[in-house]
Amino acid sequence: MRRALWKGAISFGLINIPVELYTAERHDELDFTLLDQRDLSPVGYKRYNKKSGREVPWENIIKGYQYEEGKYVLMSDEDLRRANVEATQSIDIQSFVEREQVPILYYEQPYFLAPAKGGDKAYALLRETLLASDKMAIAQIVIRTRQHLAALIPQGDMLQLITLRYPSELRAPDDLPVPTRKSKKAAVTRQEVEMARALVEHMSAQWEPEQFHDTYRDDVLALIQKKIKSRQTHEVAEPDEAAAPASSGAKVVDLMALLKSSLEGRGKSSAKAGDDKAPQEAKEKSGAKVHKLPARKPAANTATKTAATKTAAKSAAKPRTQTKTANTSKASRSAATRRSGSTARRAQA
Repeated sequence: MRRALWKGAISFGLINIPVELYTAERHDELDFTLLDQRDLSPVGYKRYNKKSGREVPWENIIKGYQYEEGKYVLMSDEDLRRANVEATQSIDIQSFVEREQVPILYYEQPYFLAPAKGGDKAYALLRETLLASDKMAIAQIVIRTRQHLAALIPQGDMLQLITLRYPSELRAPDDLPVPTRKSKKAAVTRQEVEMARALVEHMSAQWEPEQFHDTYRDDVLALIQKKIKSRQTHEVAEPDEAAAPASSGAKVVDLMALLKSSLEGRGKSSAKAGDDKAPQEAKEKSGAKVHKLPARKPAANTATKTAATKTAAKSAAKPRTQTKTANTSKASRSAATRRSGSTARRAQA
């Protein structure tokens, strides 16, 4: 059973018809995978935190409206519904118009309307009324976060809902170089029109949409099959999660943190600072709907700390090297003395 995209009711006058909205569109595009041409690895898409660079799961994503630079008002799905409960749950019919009065340029996306439980008779009444009057209903409906203008049109046993564009969404064609009907340069003769009409009559037929299909898609698939038969294919190795670069990068970061704590003696102070920071973050989260983005720390501080760490490491390493050299020299002198004593004893014998 298909899943309803929207549930609510059609309302006009005092009549309420419980209905469910289903998509009437199916995209049959060829599914191409994006690959890196250097090693043919798949190119993925991630939702990531722009501050930390880490991927964010869907359950942690919320909507925010930026009212000033870096300041947001958080809006949940429940907030959006509560803004106007009636608008989000009803298809409110505003008027009934002749079908020919709405130019095709206004039509946007088609949907199917099916009656919900207890709405069969009222659904059939609206359908038969529209068929008898040869009109369509103009209504408004909120889908997701936007209110749409829509047309309700009967088609057989089904009521169709087609979202319409608002006039402000259409561009005026005034600046396009279209020849006018009074233009002498593009004027056509009566004989040319008659001949063109004869061609139209010759090509006229009943509307049968089943006879049309995407021939370009068929041609592309035929070319793909041809490449497969001629062995013009490439194997794509799936990435190994265990050997992903992210894991090695994480180890380097942890190692640097341990080195800094060892050389600077900040192990305890860093842990304390982390504990002090956690309540502050919890306070900001429990605070409410207005958030301000924190200022980023300049990269120069990190570079200075890294340089200081390297200098300290070199200084710590020097005494050990000198001690090792001294011990080696002492051992060499002892070995030479033992060899000289041994030679002298052999000579006396």
